[in-house]
Amino acid sequence: MSSTRRDVDHALAYPEPPASPLWHRDGPQSRPITPEQQRRNRELLALAQKYPTRIRSPRSAKALKEAS
Repeated sequence: MSSTRRDVDHALAYPEPPASPLWHRDGPQSRPITPEQQRRNRELLALAQKYPTRIRSPRSAKALKEAS
């Protein structure tokens, strides 16, 4: 039975590259956050998702000239 293009698993087509040494740093561990900090972060996340910030367009050269 011959292999067709559909039979090829593209994830296995190339060998996996070696892991970056930056992923395995030996350094100080981060300290866990307190339950109060976790609660505050959840509240801020909920607010940010409820009221997304408005994306501002950059000022035009004319508007910058008038402001100065």
